[in-house]
Amino acid sequence: MTRVAGRNPAISWVAGVLCAGVIGALVWFSMPIVPVVTSFVGDTLRATLP
Repeated sequence: MTRVAGRNPAISWVAGVLCAGVIGALVWFSMPIVPVVTSFVGDTLRATLP
């Protein structure tokens, strides 16, 4: 990572951890839809393939 003038490494680290936490929370909240999506994709593939 390049050094940018005026950027505090500690604040950048905290912001990175917070962003990773938000992404983790979004993945956690999207987990219940995974079986529905796999079922939908499977049904679609079964309907289109001979």
